[in-house]
Amino acid sequence: MSDFILPDIGEGIVECELVKWLVSEGDLIEEDQPVAEVMTDKALVEIPAPYKGRVTRLYWKEGDIAKVHAPLFELVDESGEGSDQGSAEQAATSEESNSKTPEAKQAEPQKTQESAQAPAAKSAVSPEAPRTPASPAVRRLVRENELTLDSIEGSGKDGRVLKSDVLTHLEQPASGGSSAPASGMRRADAQNQEVRIEPIKGMQAVMAKRMVVSASTIPHFNFSEDIDVTELLSLRQQLKPEAEARGSRLTLMPFIMKAIALAVREYPVLNSQLNEDVTEIHYQPNCNVGMAVDSKIGLLVPNVKNVDQLTLLEIADEVTRLTEAAREGRVSQADLKGGTITISNIGALGGTYASPIINAPEVAIVALGRTQKLPRFDANGQVAERAIMTISWAGDHRIIDGGTIARFNNLWKSYLESPQSMLLHMG
Repeated sequence: MSDFILPDIGEGIVECELVKWLVSEGDLIEEDQPVAEVMTDKALVEIPAPYKGRVTRLYWKEGDIAKVHAPLFELVDESGEGSDQGSAEQAATSEESNSKTPEAKQAEPQKTQESAQAPAAKSAVSPEAPRTPASPAVRRLVRENELTLDSIEGSGKDGRVLKSDVLTHLEQPASGGSSAPASGMRRADAQNQEVRIEPIKGMQAVMAKRMVVSASTIPHFNFSEDIDVTELLSLRQQLKPEAEARGSRLTLMPFIMKAIALAVREYPVLNSQLNEDVTEIHYQPNCNVGMAVDSKIGLLVPNVKNVDQLTLLEIADEVTRLTEAAREGRVSQADLKGGTITISNIGALGGTYASPIINAPEVAIVALGRTQKLPRFDANGQVAERAIMTISWAGDHRIIDGGTIARFNNLWKSYLESPQSMLLHMG
């Protein structure tokens, strides 16, 4: 019998939210079987079992904030081989757990007692049983109001329970009379309006802190422009069948990323970073283009590595892989690190111009607006229908002046408006 100590799951991460238990107390599990899903400030991570055994205790409830290097669950090796199969790291962390301060040891029994007394301390659903689909935020809202997912009719795909479904359920009068105020709700005014208090956690908390730091410490210079992508859309249509034949999804994003990487060759300051003392400019050797993805756990910005060295099809494959992973909140730590310049595609949701906030320590970000068919004068002075995409740059004004970002944008724009010109500069 031994405690599984929650290991380091990312650089600088000291705690995580226990989103879902994938096992129950008493379950017999296999080595490397996923036991729990935890959400760090960067991604959703599965915790595997270190060896085969029986789960005898779950130390945390779903929704709790678990600490790194603290016990996560208790596992009994029924084959007699568990202590040999457990890693040296686990043994070391167990020894570390035994040497904790009295305050830390006192906190653990209290948590264990809560786990034993509260039925919610373990998953009420076995891994084989059907589970009502819902996001972590919705599950937290359900718990706060002392409800169960099974009691709420989901309007999403495959019966997925949405936030609006929970709120609608709460507005319905309770049987036998008026409903009592839900747990965690506070009176807001004399008309019995209610305010729901929800802590900012996980990726949302990290994004909030980063944006405060970025907006308050980096002087932003904003630059907006219209780009005629008529020819680019035509080229994409021509190449799309060939890309699909080899299993690639060719969108405009690979072209936009490649054009940025080519323009960065002429204006490397857009692909640089400042040191903390703002005394040095660090020019990055590769162009790793990040893309903001609206995921179910908040905004994630994975990046395509070495865009300057990849083909359009290779970039397309990476964009697809990272987008799918990010939307599920399962993007790896490696894919989130090392970005040098960022694209925010707000046009996918609507909108034209924006004032994007730089993703420090980077020094530039571009927001893509939606593409619209608009009238423009051609070379003969005749009005023609053209596909126009609006874009908005933000640059770190400490090292990027208006002239530099304008010249960089003009070069990038020329590649997008005459995409065949990129062939002359691809290595």
